[in-house]
Amino acid sequence: CTEAGIIPMVPKPNTSPAQARGFWGKAMFVHEPQTDTYRCPADQQLQKRFARVEGGKLISVYFNQKACSACPSRPLCTAGKEKRIRRWEHEAVLDEMERRLQAMPDAMAVRRCTVEHVFGTIKGWMGATHFRTRGLKHVATEASLAILAYNMKRAIAVAGVAATLKAIAG
Repeated sequence: CTEAGIIPMVPKPNTSPAQARGFWGKAMFVHEPQTDTYRCPADQQLQKRFARVEGGKLISVYFNQKACSACPSRPLCTAGKEKRIRRWEHEAVLDEMERRLQAMPDAMAVRRCTVEHVFGTIKGWMGATHFRTRGLKHVATEASLAILAYNMKRAIAVAGVAATLKAIAG
């Protein structure tokens, strides 16, 4: 998006189950890019130990077994021997997007009012159900047709039938 001059405004997904289980979530661990480490809430440093490809994505794993084994806060942090933080190779892009959203707290409210209602409308037209086709190519075609229909209805509502037909004829 940024290479195309588009500034994305999407909240960073919270995929960690730790908070739901009563432990410190990943958001409480601060990535320090200059050393490529994480700083935990107990002020310990978690180093990058290894990286592996998972689901086509390069994921780095950070932990500090020595510090975790002696940490009095470990029951708040993990049920395992040490806390492991996983980081996607492009997570810095998500971090930057999160900083933009924090600097513009009203951005998500504006997005809900201007963009997301479109998807709700289209979903309603489709009967609030699943796509009727299967496979990426067919679903993409079905979605494209629904979006085209939405755009044509909006153009007619805003500009009128005659102006829309004139624009299409072109």
